[in-house]
Amino acid sequence: MARRSDHTRAELEELILAEGHALMAQTGYARFSAREVAKRIGYSIGTIYNVFGSLDRLLMRVNSRTFTLWTDTMRERLDAGAPDRIRVLVEGYFGFATANPNLWMAIYDHRIAPGEALPERYQAQRAELIGIIEAEIRRTLPAAHADRATPLARSLVATVHGHCMFALTGTFALLGETDPQGAALARVRESLAAAGG
Repeated sequence: MARRSDHTRAELEELILAEGHALMAQTGYARFSAREVAKRIGYSIGTIYNVFGSLDRLLMRVNSRTFTLWTDTMRERLDAGAPDRIRVLVEGYFGFATANPNLWMAIYDHRIAPGEALPERYQAQRAELIGIIEAEIRRTLPAAHADRATPLARSLVATVHGHCMFALTGTFALLGETDPQGAALARVRESLAAAGG
């Protein structure tokens, strides 16, 4: 394994982040360990703290990388040209969460420490995904109702998220719901119709 002198700080940052993301995908948030990341890359845990400053900041970066991956996946799905773009969004949300359950859940399991703020560049990364959804919702609304797109996008993301979370945790199965994705899509369509879309 390489020694510290074999990597620049930027290379080391990417090495830690890539391995942290891979570990999160394998183990999930509850079993994630900076010590395990350090072990896997052949450095001390102190190196991780020297590069990222804290475990919170490493987790922010890991989750921001997940947001970027998720955003890219959604763009690819939309760019494939399916005519029902709202369906593509709902299926894309469920599809990403189902394919990457540990990464997806880590976004919501991690709480930023009191007094710590999410840096602006990470906020911007995360805002890209909601921006894609907002743009698609705006397309469905009459021009006179375009101002409803932002609040509606947030509410519809919450609706789809809740359905997705219940599906992945098995709650919907206990409730007898056999098609959570279809139910989420139906609720989205009902909301859009009520908003004039």
